Amino acid sequence: MHAWICENPTGVDALQWREQPVPQPGAGEVRVAIRAASLNFPDLLVVQGKYQFKPPTPFVPGSEYAGTVEALGEGVRGVRVGDRVAAFAGIGGFATHACTSERLLLPLPDAMPWDEASAFICTYATTHHALIDRAALKPGETVLVLGAAGGVGTAAIQIGKAAGARVIAAASTAEKRAACQALGADETVSTEDVAALREELKRLTGGQGVDVVYDPVGGSLAEPCFRSIAWRGRYLVIGFAQGGIPALPLNLALLKGASIVGVFWGDFARREPAAARAALGELLSWHAQGRVRPVIDSRLPMDALPAAFARMASRQVIGKLVLTHG
Repeated sequence: MHAWICENPTGVDALQWREQPVPQPGAGEVRVAIRAASLNFPDLLVVQGKYQFKPPTPFVPGSEYAGTVEALGEGVRGVRVGDRVAAFAGIGGFATHACTSERLLLPLPDAMPWDEASAFICTYATTHHALIDRAALKPGETVLVLGAAGGVGTAAIQIGKAAGARVIAAASTAEKRAACQALGADETVSTEDVAALREELKRLTGGQGVDVVYDPVGGSLAEPCFRSIAWRGRYLVIGFAQGGIPALPLNLALLKGASIVGVFWGDFARREPAAARAALGELLSWHAQGRVRPVIDSRLPMDALPAAFARMASRQVIGKLVLTHG
């Protein structure tokens, strides 16, 4: 087998594509022959040593992948050799094979393509947890999606529409905004001019503000968007793709009767596994119905990880980048 090895988490340049012994699954684990693995923003932070999760070195990065079960460890009962599965395991995905716990596997329908399966759990489960669980989004409410052309942003457009909400997609370029509209966004707004953004949100909501802000960006957009929230609005903290962690004036929450709501699907799945499984079941049903479908920006071979990270860093990606093998 081959894998991208991180011995020193100082950045992408330190990664090495190496031949490795095929791993053997331990008790409760399975070995997956990986067919596709998607890139998520935390994957970049992990190899830079900037993420809250710091795996012991050396490690294989790649949090999310899909493939075929190839071998079973002792005590595994829920899957069989040959089953199609996806996993959101934190590490191990940028390789031709990986071992992971049986409890982290999502059984896949036969009709689901490998690239979509590898780009499904992280973005769609996070977004379902955010909008449906944490925000309790209701039909007819308005949700503002920041970073709307990215992986979680495109998922948020689709899930927002599946929930019956009005979706306003915020993105930096005309190309990205057009992609968001093609996905079903009701309105699009530019994030290039913050003052103009606030005025446009005021116009689009008749001065009432947006009911839910979905924010995977953070940084300089956070406060102006929080100031554009409606009475009893919910501000969803998804991540900080812009780099800066904002400090919001809490008096705004008081004046708006608004909530600042943290979203961390990984710990939600660990603490509330039954609820997480139910959410994934609903998402798979929506996928089968065509209501949600991962947007794939590019497909590259598994050994092209540095090029994939470079495209991610360019901020031009619409949807998800996927590495494929076999």
